[in-house]
Amino acid sequence: MLLHKKKHIIWDWNGTLLNDTYYCVTCMNKVLGNYQLKNISIDTYKKHFTFPVKDYYKAIGFDFERIDFEKPAQEFINEYYSGITSVKLHKGCHDILNTFEQKGVKQHVLSAMEHNMLVESLSNFGIDYYFENITGISDHYAHSKVDVGKKLISEIGCSTDDIIMIGDTIHDYEVAHNLEIDCLLISSGHQSHERLATVTSNIISELSELKMFID
Repeated sequence: MLLHKKKHIIWDWNGTLLNDTYYCVTCMNKVLGNYQLKNISIDTYKKHFTFPVKDYYKAIGFDFERIDFEKPAQEFINEYYSGITSVKLHKGCHDILNTFEQKGVKQHVLSAMEHNMLVESLSNFGIDYYFENITGISDHYAHSKVDVGKKLISEIGCSTDDIIMIGDTIHDYEVAHNLEIDCLLISSGHQSHERLATVTSNIISELSELKMFID
């Protein structure tokens, strides 16, 4: 799978371009503390994080027969956005995006982040101008990206053979499969290499390794 043959890249945001995994653990541990639940480590996080995120909340100790999912979910969202400006992009992010732009590859973002916050985040990090389309979801609860992904594919309007998705989770792979496009995963994000390897061998460790796939 050679990236130089692709005309369009659909990027995931959180964990793929934005290096927010450790920050997500910090935010979640604050929420867990509100419910007298045990803190999680980065390894535990990468072992259990999944979509829909409600399943991840259950796996780390929340009992939704006692509380509504929306309550801790909103608390996490509040924590996350209160300090998002302290989070950095993955090393080499600007360089990689610029390299693809210089080669004439059209770039897009497809994220489970709420759409308006996604647009604002990309603007705040000064990389929004790299992307032809920026597509988030309609709420903050990180449901599937498949439906909005189908709309994005329609807007791109070319053969799916010319498109690749780059993400960091099994859900990104599942979305790409549903959209009938290729997928490359990066294990420096929200799920471990071991979990990603259960669905594909197209995995790299760091964003900077993408240069190996560029002609």
